[in-house]
Amino acid sequence: MTSAYLVGIDMIPFGRYPHRSAADLGAEAVLLALDDAGLSINDIQAVYAGTHLMANALMGQQILRQVGETGVPIVNVANACATGATAFREAVLAVRAGQYQMALAVGIEKMGRGLLEVPRGIEGFSEEGEVASLTPPAMFSHLGIEHAFKYGTTFEQFAKVAVKNHHHSTFNPKAFSRRETPLEEVMASEMISYPNTKLMCSINVDGAAAAVVASEGMMRRLGLVARSLRIRASVLTSNPFVLSEDAVTDFNQVTRNCARLAYEAAALGPDDLDLVELHDCFATAELLHYENLGLCGEGEAGSLIDGGVTAAGGAMPVNLSGGLLSKGHPLGATGIANIYEVALHLRHEAGARQVPDAQIALTHVVGGIPDLGSACAIHVLERP
Repeated sequence: MTSAYLVGIDMIPFGRYPHRSAADLGAEAVLLALDDAGLSINDIQAVYAGTHLMANALMGQQILRQVGETGVPIVNVANACATGATAFREAVLAVRAGQYQMALAVGIEKMGRGLLEVPRGIEGFSEEGEVASLTPPAMFSHLGIEHAFKYGTTFEQFAKVAVKNHHHSTFNPKAFSRRETPLEEVMASEMISYPNTKLMCSINVDGAAAAVVASEGMMRRLGLVARSLRIRASVLTSNPFVLSEDAVTDFNQVTRNCARLAYEAAALGPDDLDLVELHDCFATAELLHYENLGLCGEGEAGSLIDGGVTAAGGAMPVNLSGGLLSKGHPLGATGIANIYEVALHLRHEAGARQVPDAQIALTHVVGGIPDLGSACAIHVLERP
């Protein structure tokens, strides 16, 4: 198998676009990514388009109607919050296998406001209101409470995640919410599902991000070496059976399995990373994923946030983009947007939030549909 390289990537500012279609947002992101690589749609041999909420919309075809219909294969992908990262992985695998020399991945979503609707398409017994709640805030609050029960993690420690990520967002011009939220404000904001207050929940916004993946030969042939990034690992997992799945969707073991495989594929460990963009759909989720990704030992996530280890300037900065808590969380776009953030750092183009001498970075997304299952995608990228 050949190596795959990220040669172009970009995203639109996440926000609310009531007068623009999802395909219009996706087309803008595609053109931005092509411009970043100095390419045109005629250079692309295959397209992988991800959108979760419009899974049957032939989104890739809609986008190419605006960018240029070239007759290439288009694969439309839906995989919960891991949708964009899954589309990116499909592009990576196709290039690695030698099927294509240049592939495009794009993730798009138009989101409503407020709570995501819980699917009701399954007949028979539902756990909702009986043994657990299947709404996303409740699921991640439940996992946070479990962590607090086992290790003594406090409400204040969970809230510090939001303080950190909101601070990071003030340096990101493409984040939706760009303001400081002091600890007292986070803890005093409206309680959504304890211990997650409103300021500890991700924001439903519209967004799109796109990336161009090339083989090493094509990258060199087109003179794209200077800003290209090697994709050392691209891993996708689904939920294994765990007893807790009988009551509430589990996002821990699926992430741990994915992280183990990603570190093996990349031939490195968490200590080799310079920064991480992980799935902070809720503040509780970020702390749990510190341990799931091996950034610290069991029960040590609280001390990690207390010590500023994961803040800008810390030993292992996490979610320098502002994360989903501030940047926003358009489901289909999030995975590629996370890759865009680490790419800026690895290219040394992140401006005021730049991690000095960044060489290796990891991105992580995990999502699930209640009663159905979950998906986790992890990518490791390297500045050659």
